Amino acid sequence: MEKLLVSIIEAGELLGVGRSSVYGLMNDGKLESRTIGRRRLITTASIKKLVNQEEE
Repeated sequence: MEKLLVSIIEAGELLGVGRSSVYGLMNDGKLESRTIGRRRLITTASIKKLVNQEEE
């Protein structure tokens, strides 16, 4: 089963950017996040959407 949520660090690794850039993308509304407990996780759907937008 594919992961639905990934950590900030994992999102950065998938996108090839640093943690600060991931936070910037979240603040710009380009990446969606969910808070579960004390953790903030990024949706893999929003990562795919961002990558697909960049390709067009």
